[in-house]
Amino acid sequence: MNVDDVIAERIAAAKWRAAQEKKRRAELAAARRAGLAARHAEKLRRLAQLGLDLAPPINPSNQSCAASGA
Repeated sequence: MNVDDVIAERIAAAKWRAAQEKKRRAELAAARRAGLAARHAEKLRRLAQLGLDLAPPINPSNQSCAASGA
């Protein structure tokens, strides 16, 4: 085993570790997205049970440009 073989083994090990870390980060990101979607859906269910509107009703007769509708 010469120096080139040792270096090649180290490079291969570093590439493997980098690939494993990338895979781990991707799995964590997917779990994070799924958890966020589940929390959001649960919040919407809870608000619906309480009878809360998610947005104020729109008044089509209000033609004002002001945010207050004045």
